Amino acid sequence: MKGVILAGGRGTRLDPLTRVINKHLLPVYDRPMIYYPVRTLIEAGIDDIVVVTTPEDVGDFRRLLGNGHHLGVRRLHYACQERDGGIADALLHAEEFVGRSRMCVVLGDNIIESSIQHFVDEFEMQRSGARVLLKVVPDPEYFGVAQMDDGSIVEIVEKPQRPASCLAVIGIYFYDKDVFDLCRLVEPGAHGEMEITDVNNMYLRRGDLTHNVIDGWWTDAGTIESLYRANRLVAEGVSELAPILRYCA
Repeated sequence: MKGVILAGGRGTRLDPLTRVINKHLLPVYDRPMIYYPVRTLIEAGIDDIVVVTTPEDVGDFRRLLGNGHHLGVRRLHYACQERDGGIADALLHAEEFVGRSRMCVVLGDNIIESSIQHFVDEFEMQRSGARVLLKVVPDPEYFGVAQMDDGSIVEIVEKPQRPASCLAVIGIYFYDKDVFDLCRLVEPGAHGEMEITDVNNMYLRRGDLTHNVIDGWWTDAGTIESLYRANRLVAEGVSELAPILRYCA
């Protein structure tokens, strides 16, 4: 299985911190943010990885990560996304590297407490399709939200005003080789971006989208508030969200 880390974008929600540096190079406690998705993949046995970033930032990633050997990466590649086209567009830039292999895609600002090894193993046994990871969150309106019926996902809604559940789709996805063809079918939204939620719903309509609800804490680090939370969670090793999450469940 190949690993894909998406680390592009302008990081405007973290302005002015990101005016001169890619957000995925900002520190989270004692290491650069990009180290965390790399660690997530390595700990799950995925050591053949591509980092997709912007042309202006790729040199900084190369200086920091090099060939990745010091982090346990067997082979590290880089690819460039020329424009801000959304997650589905960024994923298309990994196609040459991934080929017909299965992949685990991690958004570069996602930090997770627990190992994803079990989910990797389950997806390897899945005949085809995709698998998404869900987490109960106190603010689902900021994420893609899974609408559930009798334990199954019936639809994923991107940033709903009235969420049907507290289950957010986190930024770790598993896909088969068909994902690139599906990405090409996505129409850009109002902001000109190709949403990965559309791809996940295509798999859902196909009947081969599976899911897991993760244990332990998870956060992205794409806003000032969530970056602060990520630093606290990593530094303290505890989930400050536990009481809220029990309420949402």
